[in-house]
Amino acid sequence: MTSTASSPDTRQGQAPRDQRPSWQQRLRRFGHTTGPSSDVRERLVPPYVRPGPRVWQVLGVPPALAERIARWSGWGGPLLVTLMAGVMRFWHLGSPKAVIFDETYYAKDAWALVHRGFEVNWDKNANDLILQTHGHVTIPSDASYVVHPPVGKYVIGLGELMFGFDPFGWRFMTALLGTLSVLMLCRIGRRIFRSTFLGCLAGALMAVDGLAFVMARTSLLDGVLTFFVLAAFGCLVIDRDRVREKLAAALPADADGRVRPDAHTAEHTRLGWRPWRWAAGLMLGLATGTKWNGLYILAAFCVMAVLWDVGSRRVAGARHPYSTVLKRDTGITVLATVPVAIATYLLSWIGWILSPTDGSGGYFRNWAATDGRGGHWTWLFPDWWRSLWHYEYEVYKFHVGLSSPHTYMSNPWSWLIDGRPVSYFYESPSPGTDGCPADAGGKCAREVLAIGTPLLWWVACFAVLYILWRWFFRRDWRAGAIACGIAAGYLPWFHYQERTIFYFYAIVFLPFLCLAVAMLLGAIIGPPGSSDTRRVAGATGAGVLVLLIAWNFIFFWPLYTGTAIPIDQWRSRMWLDTWV
Repeated sequence: MTSTASSPDTRQGQAPRDQRPSWQQRLRRFGHTTGPSSDVRERLVPPYVRPGPRVWQVLGVPPALAERIARWSGWGGPLLVTLMAGVMRFWHLGSPKAVIFDETYYAKDAWALVHRGFEVNWDKNANDLILQTHGHVTIPSDASYVVHPPVGKYVIGLGELMFGFDPFGWRFMTALLGTLSVLMLCRIGRRIFRSTFLGCLAGALMAVDGLAFVMARTSLLDGVLTFFVLAAFGCLVIDRDRVREKLAAALPADADGRVRPDAHTAEHTRLGWRPWRWAAGLMLGLATGTKWNGLYILAAFCVMAVLWDVGSRRVAGARHPYSTVLKRDTGITVLATVPVAIATYLLSWIGWILSPTDGSGGYFRNWAATDGRGGHWTWLFPDWWRSLWHYEYEVYKFHVGLSSPHTYMSNPWSWLIDGRPVSYFYESPSPGTDGCPADAGGKCAREVLAIGTPLLWWVACFAVLYILWRWFFRRDWRAGAIACGIAAGYLPWFHYQERTIFYFYAIVFLPFLCLAVAMLLGAIIGPPGSSDTRRVAGATGAGVLVLLIAWNFIFFWPLYTGTAIPIDQWRSRMWLDTWV
């Protein structure tokens, strides 16, 4: 028997590798595993998955062409998915030719903002006048009290400036950002999964989701918010990759060329100014400047970014990763996100700030010079700052106290199962009018219903459980990142059980649900190295599920686009009583 003193194992005094702590032993029955020992460079920067040669052989693709396809698929695949999404979103974008749902606020506020710098009060018959005159109306001068920041309305107004003050003009930018969100999701999914296929799958799922489709074709703020949140997440993912690449490049290699963890390198390597993290701060500022719930996402993403830094330093070999990150990385994380986001938010109010202070400017713009005069410390802050602070405080009181009942209000508990969608537009055209077939036998239904593709959202319920299991028991950072995005956009609404809230607020975490479903489908297909039988069975099951989701989107297409259909066909699509 070899004694401990003469053992070649230098980890003397430590438990053998297979003797894990008791909590790990208990978790093994649920699927907990520890990462395999490998070159730390591959753990820091995993390679992208490439299709095996057998795939190309089955498809009859020559090796040279297969190599070219693989080289260009990283952008070619996402662009094809985006093209499909864009065609659908811009198809008859101006229909219905009406001011639907909250477009009555945001379309007109956007037009006033890009011309006056602040929102105004419109006449009650303004909607009809705008549609009749193709937007050639006089903009009122009286300031209006609004409860959302200006960024999203500036974005909508940009489309109006380019294409006119009509339905196509005020929906153009939301359709464009909705299309670009699909492209970003494809690329983000490709980066975190290291798989072009899974990335494109996540984007394709978002392309055929009904809620994403309807929100992209309606000039509401939540689609704009989703774009900025997803862009911020993508910037942080790229920053994570750049950091890990720097650490991998800095680690020393042994005589065999194998890179191993090194405590000194991991704890002393400086990561630079990290421009992608600054870009994330800008995007989060724009998100908060669109709707205030961007603040929750800002906080969640900052915590996530710090934990990513801790994980990167630990993999590189840091003995004290938390203290190292606190000393070397936290400063730049806070500086590049919070102050940048605050500055961006304040800058978005520049039109209001520069408006007159004689009572003819923005709402509450003259508050500091009138009702806000006096006080011991007012000399410390300029009038515009005190007036804006008062305005924001009044808006906060409005939001927390909003409890007026609404026909389509819903509780967040019901969102994941499409419990209570929102009807944006409804008409009952007679046969032979507004697209209603002449032989319909009665009036038709023409509706724009903001509802997610039911099968996709119901599958997402299981996908959420899967990523939580994957994150908790397998310590998979990808599952944790997806869970963070869902939690940041979803959980805060449970704090406002008495507030008037709507299902379409869920659009902000929809991209992360699509990532979760793509990850679940990847698991169904099977990991690399699985037998052919396992992969064929898994691919068949996953493929059937995706086709059913696509069919479900097509089935509900009339309800997403306001297409007139006989009332019996409309009733056949009301699967739940709460959808009516």
